[in-house]
Amino acid sequence: MIKLTILGTSGSAPTKERNLSGMALQFDGNLFLFDCGEGTQRQMFKYGLNISKLKAIFITHMHGDHVIGIAGLARTLSLYKRTAPLTIFVPHGFEENAKMLIKFDNATFTYEIIVKGVKGGNILSGDGFEIRAFALRHSVMDYGYIFKESDKWHFMKQKCKELGVKGDMFKKLEKMKQIALGKKTVRFKDVTTFELGKKIVYATDTRPSKSTVKAAEGADVLLHESTYDDAMAKLAKERMHSTSGEAAKVAKDAKVKKLILFHFSTRYKNTEELLKDAKSVFPESYLANDGMQIDI
Repeated sequence: MIKLTILGTSGSAPTKERNLSGMALQFDGNLFLFDCGEGTQRQMFKYGLNISKLKAIFITHMHGDHVIGIAGLARTLSLYKRTAPLTIFVPHGFEENAKMLIKFDNATFTYEIIVKGVKGGNILSGDGFEIRAFALRHSVMDYGYIFKESDKWHFMKQKCKELGVKGDMFKKLEKMKQIALGKKTVRFKDVTTFELGKKIVYATDTRPSKSTVKAAEGADVLLHESTYDDAMAKLAKERMHSTSGEAAKVAKDAKVKKLILFHFSTRYKNTEELLKDAKSVFPESYLANDGMQIDI
């Protein structure tokens, strides 16, 4: 099970209802954080996330509303006597900026903080998953992230029972792809089913782009910024952001299963107009809200 928790949905500045950018992804006992705007650690507490499980932070770009929360979160982890290293990924060339933000007051930490520059491609792999980065289109160097669960083969219990497959035969089938069982040959593909791993794509702040369409192809969930409604298309282009309709076009072209809109301009007290624009292009569009949780 993969669980997403939306920690912040506001762009540039917080509002009474919305915190700044942040999304947590839980997978197999691990917690990954995508962006870390001001107040993110409080949102994590508020929505029941165990910060001690945090394995890595992935920053899209170095604008303040996406990174300032790192300083506070890093200190809280130290106060909690964390000992495990924490890796923070930032766009290549901004490593020193991130380090200055973390250590601006020469704080002493109980654990090692590792800052790595992102240039795209596979940046982290683990047991049953990998995380890749892809280029976005914004006013500064910017990367989106793909979380991809590993594809899996499952043995069909009833089929295996009928054929007499048991014990260490399963491991032999996995390794050799076929085994002799009496006068029969049992093939791996005949007693298994294939399951594609889940795919989640996180893209903000950005103009709609071909790289996002390619990255999000067939994704179970695409989280895409939606700073403005379609009537504000000119401003969106000038400020290198997307309208909700443009985000929906990306989702449609990528043939994703579900689009989650977030990163809303503070001008919107009611975001229903953004949803209306998106649904006219891609019906499986939804508005994110702070604290929203999605099981995948």
